[in-house]
Amino acid sequence: MLEHYLLIKHLHMTTAGLSLALFILRAWWSVREAPALQRRWVKVLPHLNDTLLLTLGVVLMTLLSMWPHQHPWLAAKIVALLLYIGLGTVAIKRGATPVIRGAAALAAVAVFLYMLGAAVHSDPLSWLAPR
Repeated sequence: MLEHYLLIKHLHMTTAGLSLALFILRAWWSVREAPALQRRWVKVLPHLNDTLLLTLGVVLMTLLSMWPHQHPWLAAKIVALLLYIGLGTVAIKRGATPVIRGAAALAAVAVFLYMLGAAVHSDPLSWLAPR
């Protein structure tokens, strides 16, 4: 399976990019209270993509024998993922007003960028990690 590492890694990165793009689109529609948010594909596609993203992440973690208790950046990324999911639910459906949903969406994108930096630098300091 290690021979498929690069394919799995690139699929993980692609699904992460698609996840962010779909999140931003859905958050924008939520803030604007657009009816497009109720379309079936909008309710299904992001969840299918995110399931694939998470599955690929677990496959990579297992394939490389990288466990969160051994790699602080991975533990930080998982904690940030939980925060991202929570903020995402406020941004898209649980926020009482467009302003609350917009603020949650911006915070969620910031958390996503933190996760990206943690992965790129393999450091819980993310983009602030010393080079």
